[in-house]
Amino acid sequence: MASFIDNIKARAKACKKTIVLPEGMDRRTWEAAVAASKEEIADVIVLATDEMASENADGLDIAGIRVINPLTDDKLPEYVNGLYELRKAKGMTEEEAEKLLTTDFMYYACMMVKSGDADGVVSGACHSTANTLRPSLQIIKTKPGTKLVSAFFLMVVPDCEYGENGIFVFGDSGLEQNPDPEKLAAIAISSAESFKLLVEKEPKVALMSHSTKGSAKHPDVDKVIEAGKIAKELRPDLLIDDELQADAAMVPSVGKSKAPGSKVAGLANVLIFPDLDAGNIGYKLVQRLAKAEAYGPICQGIAKPVNDLSRGCSAEDIVGVIAITAVQAGAQ
Repeated sequence: MASFIDNIKARAKACKKTIVLPEGMDRRTWEAAVAASKEEIADVIVLATDEMASENADGLDIAGIRVINPLTDDKLPEYVNGLYELRKAKGMTEEEAEKLLTTDFMYYACMMVKSGDADGVVSGACHSTANTLRPSLQIIKTKPGTKLVSAFFLMVVPDCEYGENGIFVFGDSGLEQNPDPEKLAAIAISSAESFKLLVEKEPKVALMSHSTKGSAKHPDVDKVIEAGKIAKELRPDLLIDDELQADAAMVPSVGKSKAPGSKVAGLANVLIFPDLDAGNIGYKLVQRLAKAEAYGPICQGIAKPVNDLSRGCSAEDIVGVIAITAVQAGAQ
């Protein structure tokens, strides 16, 4: 039986999108680019100066990869003008636009996507989430109709009977620090849609808490209940339930006991955490203790796919996120 990531790779291969990796200063980027190119997951572009390429790609067969040096690329003047036009109302000059594009290659990658020269970006192996997302939101902007950009991890837990045979979406585990009820509802809805796109199964969404159905009283619990109410009103077609502890969300026997009558309790495959602390801690615990594959942070709500990486990622993790990004691009 093919694994989850094998299925994603097969879908990526079928749509063959162009994905740009702006971190040519990192060896893992080159290793991932070589692997993704050999597996024909995507047409991969690496942004790197000549020095970066010779230092970090040494000994690798990079014949199948397109390497672009933003400092000497023919497209640089076009991108400078494009970035200037996008940001001049915020006070940006053409000189500042050129400096950004030639010193921060994430800006260059985003201009490639904005101009239709690439379909998606994967970055973050050696940059913070803020440095990955700031250029994306300034250049590519949010998807029409989206109130919030958020991030999730796609977790694949081995030998696990919970979730969708061990597959979960954990949101928001990478971006939104302390969402209010409206934002938490938006995260739940976006995460459900992402699960449906990537896993191709029905999402069952649990808004999680330290309380299940009134077992504790606290403003933090009230926030989760309110978020659930908003999400259900906005999307009555989705299976969403709120105020569930983790065991009540995932374990059928506990779900029946603590939340009888719930269509989600005990069956959840999309776990929505009340804040970023819980989400980040949760995914890292599962990744390390259960030896789970963790792909992300995968972003949702940007007009074109831009995905972040954990700075502790491996080259293999990057290949997985390249495949996910290609599938997201194919869905657009």
